[in-house]
Amino acid sequence: MPGLDVNAAVRAAERAADAAAAAIRPWFRARLAIERKGDESPVTAADRAAEQAMRAVLAEAFPDHGILGEEFGEDRPGAALQWVLDPIDGTKSFVTGRPTYGSLVALLADGVPVLGVMSQPSIGERWIGIRGRPTTFFSPIGGPAVARCRPCPALAEAQLSLTTLDVFTPDTRAQWDRLAARVAQVTWGGDCYAHGLLALGLIDLVAEATYKIWDWAALVPIVEGAGGVITDWSGRPLRPGADGSVLAAGDAALHAAARDLLAE
Repeated sequence: MPGLDVNAAVRAAERAADAAAAAIRPWFRARLAIERKGDESPVTAADRAAEQAMRAVLAEAFPDHGILGEEFGEDRPGAALQWVLDPIDGTKSFVTGRPTYGSLVALLADGVPVLGVMSQPSIGERWIGIRGRPTTFFSPIGGPAVARCRPCPALAEAQLSLTTLDVFTPDTRAQWDRLAARVAQVTWGGDCYAHGLLALGLIDLVAEATYKIWDWAALVPIVEGAGGVITDWSGRPLRPGADGSVLAAGDAALHAAARDLLAE
């Protein structure tokens, strides 16, 4: 990553995650007004306050970098280094008091995700992924550790996760049904948190269909740094302009098997 001080970027990303957490915690399990955006996804005052806090930290640390956030759009478009932010990934979980949401901070270099931080403000967990390095995981219970996916090459033994069936069109639902019929078990909900569980070796496979760039950008270095594979359903790398499908697996053989099944 020429021209990038990776350690400084990690420190800034963590400060941004801390700022988001401070903005979010007072709103968790509180009464919140919920608005609907143009795509019918929910947004709250907590989402907006968290993204504003993240933007302030990153703009001060790296004034020349671009910033793209779910709630407030893009600053400095065309910058080679761009931060991508999702203040609350899993707003539906957040507003119903479930702790399976997270704040996502990613850094892209010429469109390639090189840094990802996933923070869970209510539990205090954090994943940090840096391209080319092992993913680290921090828990207030166990302290820092290296995150590692588990081996699981066979679909018949795999634990598959999906946030909700609402993401599918009739065509993608048929593809999903083929995959779900072949695995050991399907669990529901999770949003970004499911990818954190995959990086910890607790589940094996995540297949989603309508992710935006702020949903997946931070997850790429986290999953890859834990030894997993994350692409679109066709096996293409996740880059700006991706089609919204995401297939993450802790085992490369499992990823290939799931990709082939989705392509049938």
